[in-house]
Amino acid sequence: MKAVRTIAAVAIALMLQSVLARMTGSFRLPIDLVLVAVITTALLYGRVAGLLGGTLAGLAQDALVGGVIGIGGMASSLAGFLSGFIGTQFIVTQTAQRFLLFAGATAVHGAVFMGLYHLLGLRRFDQPYLDLTVRALVNAAAGIVLMGLVETLPGLPERWRIRRERRRKVRYH
Repeated sequence: MKAVRTIAAVAIALMLQSVLARMTGSFRLPIDLVLVAVITTALLYGRVAGLLGGTLAGLAQDALVGGVIGIGGMASSLAGFLSGFIGTQFIVTQTAQRFLLFAGATAVHGAVFMGLYHLLGLRRFDQPYLDLTVRALVNAAAGIVLMGLVETLPGLPERWRIRRERRRKVRYH
């Protein structure tokens, strides 16, 4: 079930990222929703799910965007695995801790991605530190929002039902 949820999260994030890229007309967005989904699934389900999600997400992004297939897969799988490992070894429930985890995983992803492209001599990045800092901050903020939604939405119908029942009891008594 974890694998199905991980694959579904990555697929939904890929679709949303593609829609955003099409709307803005550029693949160079300051947010990487696919990486945010990978880190979220790694936090929820552990390092194996992070590794699986990262590998699938990175390879899919490499295939869709172009470039060398495998570099994004390696960077995303490493970020997903480390996020899952940290999430299982430490208690990562507070907002500040999650923010740092999302920002750190994005920094690891960016460092591996940019580093491999630079080492292979395939691409040069104009402002790597600025781009990576902005992406890490935006991904961390998006990750906080996504984790809040993931934790809130499953119990929402039940909480609404309980509130309705309480209001009915107050009216009739």
